[in-house]
Amino acid sequence: MTDSTDLGPEDRKIVTLARSVRARNGVPEGAAVRDETGRTYAAGTVALDSLKLSALQTAVAMAVAGGATSLEAAAIVSETVAPSAEDRAAVRDLGGPGTPVLLAGPDGTLRSTVSAG
Repeated sequence: MTDSTDLGPEDRKIVTLARSVRARNGVPEGAAVRDETGRTYAAGTVALDSLKLSALQTAVAMAVAGGATSLEAAAIVSETVAPSAEDRAAVRDLGGPGTPVLLAGPDGTLRSTVSAG
């Protein structure tokens, strides 16, 4: 495991935002993305009867709705052991296959970094 303090300040920021959303909203996952201009978008899991989105899918949708044309990085805070294929695809659609996806545990400790690939 890698402590989140080993991350650069911009990556640490999106992990912190994702962790804050998860805790504040009491949702299973929090996520945040950083677009090509440095703007950040943070979101939690959406679990309605008619709409189900992971936190990362929601954050990517918010970035698109906000006018982002690319992503620099994405972060998920969750109990899961790996980003889902659907989450990686959402990041890849906007950011490209090389966009890093950071996965941290609920305590903010970085578990892994994978490409959206």
